Amino acid sequence: MKSSSIFPAIWRKRLAVVLAVLIAIALTSCNPTEFRTTAAQVPQVVVSVIQDPDTFNYALGHQLPNIFGLTFKGLTTVNGITGELEPELAESWKFSEDKLRVVFTLRENLKWSDGYPLTVDDVVFTYNDIVFNKEIPTDLRDYLKIGKSGAFPQVEKLDDRRVEFIMPQPFSPFLATTTGDSSSAIAILPKHALEASVRTKDTNGNPQFLSTWGTDTDPTKIVVSGPFKLESYTPSQRLIFRRNPYYWRKDAQGNPQPYIEKYIWQIVESPETSLIQFRSGGLDIVSASADNFSLLKREEERSNFTIYNGGTAFGTSFITFNLNKGNRNGKPLVDPIKSRWFNTVAFRQAVAYGIDRQTMINNFLRGLGELQNSPIESQSKYYLSPKEGLKVYDYNPQKAKELLLGAGFKYNNKNQLLDEKGNRVRFTLMTPSGGTNRGRITAQIQRDLSKIGIQVDLQFLDFSTLIEKTSNSLEWECYSGGFIGSGIEPNDGANVWLTEGGYTILIKHHRQDKHPSKDEKLPIGNKRLLISLFKEHRSLIKVSAKRFTMNSNALPKSIYLTFT
Repeated sequence: MKSSSIFPAIWRKRLAVVLAVLIAIALTSCNPTEFRTTAAQVPQVVVSVIQDPDTFNYALGHQLPNIFGLTFKGLTTVNGITGELEPELAESWKFSEDKLRVVFTLRENLKWSDGYPLTVDDVVFTYNDIVFNKEIPTDLRDYLKIGKSGAFPQVEKLDDRRVEFIMPQPFSPFLATTTGDSSSAIAILPKHALEASVRTKDTNGNPQFLSTWGTDTDPTKIVVSGPFKLESYTPSQRLIFRRNPYYWRKDAQGNPQPYIEKYIWQIVESPETSLIQFRSGGLDIVSASADNFSLLKREEERSNFTIYNGGTAFGTSFITFNLNKGNRNGKPLVDPIKSRWFNTVAFRQAVAYGIDRQTMINNFLRGLGELQNSPIESQSKYYLSPKEGLKVYDYNPQKAKELLLGAGFKYNNKNQLLDEKGNRVRFTLMTPSGGTNRGRITAQIQRDLSKIGIQVDLQFLDFSTLIEKTSNSLEWECYSGGFIGSGIEPNDGANVWLTEGGYTILIKHHRQDKHPSKDEKLPIGNKRLLISLFKEHRSLIKVSAKRFTMNSNALPKSIYLTFT
């Protein structure tokens, strides 16, 4: 099941593992001659993506796919194999003894893709003028809200290569926020290319930055620091990236990296079409799922590719209840009767116990998955396993019924669940339309909960309608969705989990293509509780003598549920 079919990822938890793994391979282990084809005289990779990017502006992007894993870098990076932080634009860093100050030293002779020097001025500009700028609707700053007050660090230039960050108090996630991972961290942006747009206001009094580097911009004008730069963009067809000649990284022999000269995104909305194109040789990278794995495995040797199990990956699918007790125009956002159910802890626990995740693994993933029971990713050193004491909500319909009865619910002679006032327990579960597994999963949830007397009505909506309900009108009961993942550092999910995080506000205003004015009052906060179901999978990699291929949606999925 593709992450996009679970729930389009407009949150910043969005950098697909496929890009990180691809870059790691491209930069460190691949012979350029392996990528030559009869159609291309330069080393290139052709992949498919499901939709056009929403922006070329790193600070304003809110969806997958995006270009940022290829084009922008942070002060540090994460080793894709070990998970350890390593130098990127900064060659080193040093903390003070009290852990309140950290000084980064940039590499010598760094340059942007247009040849302009990349210096500490760009670092200070990125943080002080963009990330910490309240006039710019970016949830990048959520990752740097420190302590109860949500204070930001001070960022000061020491010289052209050294920059100092001064914390209001020790903040252990800080280094992880510098990795440039666009899903949870901060990449450095070019002052010489963007400063004027930040300083200049449009006719509505907002920074011109908000309309800068949209997808209508000439791609060759986008100034980047990563291994690839944009060469061309044909909407609904393709993006072509070209190797950035000024990217700093070189191999042990001094050869510039990446070795790949061109990286091409073919925009193919249908996974079935992508698979057909891959099998005919038109794509080097394709999505594999539990549904098509058997077919691909049979063809593996004959078609000269190898499938590698990438292991579990970051990401969560969930169902969520609307806990908002607010009113708008004198009308409750949620039916008060249903709101009482949703806000009852035992009711939510019963739903958690009432969903059979193992059957989902067996039926929809062909057994290729594992249970996990935490919002913290299992790859994280902060993950607590069930063996270490983590509470789990394994399938137990009898326990679910006991919880409901203990909370004042009751059953009639048809085994239908009623609340203490005799109201039939019934609610609507919304989900994005499209995607085979999404329909299967919600149908099973419907069946599972019927066994404990709850009637679930399924409602399939297009994404824009679902966003309107969950982020603007706030009139919804329950929906099934997904996050791309929080990464190995729990703080990576700050934009989602903080009460004043950018998730709800930025979704609302991003979809309306406007920025809130200073006097505008936002709607009532969208309180919700998540019952997580699925942990996303990592990419499969396919390598052959003739083609380099990697799957952006690999086989292994972990389905897990967490309750809060």
